[in-house]
Amino acid sequence: MIADLQDAYTSAVERAGQSAVKISRTTGPPGPPFGPFPRHGAGSGVVLDDEGHLLTSGHVVEGSGKVIVTLGDGQVLSGTVLGADEETDIAVVKVEAKGLRPATFADSDALKVGQPVLAIGNPLGLAGGPTVTAGVVSSLRRTLQVRGNDGLPMIQTDAAVNPGSSGGPLVDLEGRVVGINNMTIPYAEGMSFAIPTNRALAVAKDILLHGHVPRSWLGIVGYDVDRRIAYHYGLASSRGVFLVEVTPKGPAEAAGLQVGDVLVALDERPLDGVGDLLEALRERKIGETTELEVERGGRRTRIPTRLGSRPF
Repeated sequence: MIADLQDAYTSAVERAGQSAVKISRTTGPPGPPFGPFPRHGAGSGVVLDDEGHLLTSGHVVEGSGKVIVTLGDGQVLSGTVLGADEETDIAVVKVEAKGLRPATFADSDALKVGQPVLAIGNPLGLAGGPTVTAGVVSSLRRTLQVRGNDGLPMIQTDAAVNPGSSGGPLVDLEGRVVGINNMTIPYAEGMSFAIPTNRALAVAKDILLHGHVPRSWLGIVGYDVDRRIAYHYGLASSRGVFLVEVTPKGPAEAAGLQVGDVLVALDERPLDGVGDLLEALRERKIGETTELEVERGGRRTRIPTRLGSRPF
């Protein structure tokens, strides 16, 4: 049994290691010394397809139009950054090379807490090839605010992700990529985070098609409703999104939404707060008409709203 488990680990590393790469920036300052943050400098990546596209973390290539890519066989290539998405911290790099081994990607929605995973990367940019660390999926219910975004669902793992491993693959015991390693908390033990594969691949597809990620947009600023806010403003609801700003000429204003409204549901999907609203909007297309359930003056009404495109 022990031999079978050992073979599963080593076989997964052999399969996944063929598609792992090292990515080095030619410019850019290091990151801050403390806090949950993406690490700057040398990083890692994974081969996306046989056309020379590589998937990595946005902060690995930030500020660089050109990067240096080192393949697993030691071959050094020049890479061009095709685009990066700040909200998800995902970027796509292009190299001109033949014989690349694309990674196999798994459905990250099928992950389970406690499932064994392996993190592959190039910590500190050390020579000698990639490093492998092992752990389990610690949590699938972490939403972190990174680089000013509105909150990003992440995979938490206790597989060590050191500086330089960002952008590398988090894989299962079949060698399939389930996440893109992104960050660690240096003053905590056993807490690293990865972008789920399904989200990373969707972002990469948009970057390749459009050069950026188009996102649906409502045009509001709001806060989570809690008991304190409900009491202060005399709201009937103790959950939802309390609107404090409605963007002029935006979709919400066009639909008739007002400051002081409380969004309690979108297409009959309950909204406990801003996080639920953002997740619902991520699943909807630009130009799609949604039905918002709104509390106003103690009464609830349903307002059709046509989503716009988020400004850049």
